[in-house]
Amino acid sequence: MAIPVIDFSKLNGEDRAKTLAQIANACEEWGFFQLVNHGIPEELLERVKKVASEFYKLEREENFYNSKVVSLLNETGENLENADWEDVITLLDDNEWPSETPRFRETMKEYRFELMKFAEKVMEVMDENLGLPKGYIKKAFNDGEGDNGAYFGTKVSHYPPCPHPERVKGLRAHTDAGGVILLFQDDKVGGLQILKDGEWIDVQPLPNTIVINTGDQIEVLSNGWYKSTWHRVLSSTDGNRRSIASFYNPSLMATLAPAPQLVEKTNQEVEQTYPKFVFGDYMSVYAQQKFLPKEPRFQAVRAM
Repeated sequence: MAIPVIDFSKLNGEDRAKTLAQIANACEEWGFFQLVNHGIPEELLERVKKVASEFYKLEREENFYNSKVVSLLNETGENLENADWEDVITLLDDNEWPSETPRFRETMKEYRFELMKFAEKVMEVMDENLGLPKGYIKKAFNDGEGDNGAYFGTKVSHYPPCPHPERVKGLRAHTDAGGVILLFQDDKVGGLQILKDGEWIDVQPLPNTIVINTGDQIEVLSNGWYKSTWHRVLSSTDGNRRSIASFYNPSLMATLAPAPQLVEKTNQEVEQTYPKFVFGDYMSVYAQQKFLPKEPRFQAVRAM
């Protein structure tokens, strides 16, 4: 079993209806899918690979091997249940950027610009498939009118070779708290898995695809039509897996609730639907419960 691979360019031709249906099915049944022919220049993606690898070597590798998780793995001989074999940095437009790696900043800024535009295209496809007005999800994430409220962050992660992969995960199983996640993953080294029907399934590495997954807030807005999916990263003895995940999340001030059209569609009572809450409150709960089941998080914000 493999996660769906969909040709995004076919939305612009005679196969539009078929492609919309493929994306709808992927959102409803999988919560993860890979997009090919997405319109992000391959030349840019090749530059991103290059600067990300150079950045890890120049600015991150030494510190990783001096980190607490490496010490614990080497010294204890026990399974590490509360740690991840991951080196990670988050890029935002207004935070301090790495400065030692040539062309890292300009390349990643260009990439983020392209990815943010692409995320909004993907959200418009979700709007259409859900029967919502065009721009509904974007507007909800930006807390109403305007384009400046939503959070768009990019996590640059590396999962270096691990001497004892049976004792520590690259990244523990979780669902993502936010909205739409766009992952540019390593095209050679695997490790990402999703949980479907009780089975862990590999997200197969494919060159220059963008992996889309839906976060908890898409589950809320869609009133459960789309689900956020448990996923994890396995550590490995060989290969240094690169993972560049961009998150289009709501503003911390945004109020989230199921779209009224979708509550009516399922004819639910209000008590049975997802709660209405401020995203910042949800993130406060998520920070404490990221690696636990998501349903108690929804209950916790309902009680706020």
